[in-house]
Amino acid sequence: MFFCAISGEPPQDPVISTKSGHVYERRLVQKYITENGTDPITGEKLEESDLVAVKASPGVTAPRPPTHSSIPALLTALQNEWDALVLETFTLKQQYNSTRQELSYALYSQDAASRVIARLMRERDAAREALANVQASLGISAAPSSDIEMSDQTAPAGNALPEKVIAEIDETHQTLSAMRKKRKAPPGYATPAQVKTYSSKHIIPSLHSASPAGITSIAISSANPTQFLTGGNDGIVQLYDRSTDKVLASLKGHSKKVHHVAFRERDGQPTLLLSAGADKLARVWSLDSASEEYRPRTIIKTHKGDITGLAVHPTSTLLFLASQDKTYSIHDLNEFTQLYRSAIAEEPFSSLAMHPDGTIFAGGTPSSTIHIYDVRSGDIAATLVSPHNSPFSVNSLSFSENGYHLLAPDSLSSVGIWDLRKQKLGHSIPLSDGFKVNKVVYDYSAQLLGIAGNEGAHVFAHKTWEELAHFQEGGEVSALAFGPESREIWGTTGREVRIWGLPE
Repeated sequence: MFFCAISGEPPQDPVISTKSGHVYERRLVQKYITENGTDPITGEKLEESDLVAVKASPGVTAPRPPTHSSIPALLTALQNEWDALVLETFTLKQQYNSTRQELSYALYSQDAASRVIARLMRERDAAREALANVQASLGISAAPSSDIEMSDQTAPAGNALPEKVIAEIDETHQTLSAMRKKRKAPPGYATPAQVKTYSSKHIIPSLHSASPAGITSIAISSANPTQFLTGGNDGIVQLYDRSTDKVLASLKGHSKKVHHVAFRERDGQPTLLLSAGADKLARVWSLDSASEEYRPRTIIKTHKGDITGLAVHPTSTLLFLASQDKTYSIHDLNEFTQLYRSAIAEEPFSSLAMHPDGTIFAGGTPSSTIHIYDVRSGDIAATLVSPHNSPFSVNSLSFSENGYHLLAPDSLSSVGIWDLRKQKLGHSIPLSDGFKVNKVVYDYSAQLLGIAGNEGAHVFAHKTWEELAHFQEGGEVSALAFGPESREIWGTTGREVRIWGLPE
């Protein structure tokens, strides 16, 4: 049995000094040599290289410490360990109970604060609505609101449009209205007979991210029909050139899915790319001539709910937005300022469409109702109520280019054509019982109308209401658009853009 010359106890890692022959615990003698450089017993000069490890038999069990060499000593040690464990457990229980009380109080306070805030917001909204009704009845303009955000410049809610803007709207209306009254079906447009022969021509696959996958909206450039804009569930807006099969721009900024995309194209003005989404924001991009890349021009933060409608006015200088927060707003696309925000309506907006003449627009609601608004005054000019009893959401709207008809869902499984001159439902197109409408759209000639849904896309002839085509290849169609002269029909299915047209 060896004993350390320093501690007097059996060493765990014994070493022997080649100079003095004494046995030491390695860690103790190394520390001593580091501090003194001599042998602890003889005082001779000693280095770590003078130490030789003692190879003990692995079958020999290390002796117990003196405190554990008898039963009373073991019982005492175990009692001490138990007492320490009990005290530690008691302390942890006290800390646990204290933490539970603090958390319970915090949750109660948060719940009470949330209830108070919700009640105050309801009272505020009710007060605003009552004030707006009183002001409207007295002919007084609404007072400025302090909680509206705008990226470039804030504007008060309820203000009338500036006289300059109203004059531009009137001028545009007179010009377009005069043209519309003399309007005939433009030559060169696809005929219903030709649409019957349409088949799949081209598929553009793998657009946007794979997770979350899906294209939600599409817009085709009128200035360059080979380019189109898409918005996706991934919150990205993509500009694609079909002629080169390349993505020209992938615009990030939305934190949630994009509901609507559009082009603003006007002679003498830069092309703007517009988008609005579930993150309550609308974004505007334009091409930077120096970098040849699309850069954000403005972010519109006016609304407090999902933006469910986006439309560019025929003047090409105004942007209209509708939201689930029960308001709509008008924005100047030249100065990037807010011109008007409506008073809070009774219902949220679920869709929006601009009349071709630019003096009225339609707003759909989740309760089967369509309101026709006067752009200049903001007043409701007419209300269209579906004769069907089953409640449904008017999630898509489209005016015919001649301005006489409005296309919109009129039940859970049908689409109606409203005659705006008589303000009544002129015709209803029944669909299958399980058909869910995602998008309705008129073509520019007003001879064709398209319906996209979970069972593909339908194309009907206006007036005869004959079904001309039913495209089911890609499954659900989330968005639909007519190409130049309606010789192509574009639809979005999953991550693909499908193009149907005359057989080649």
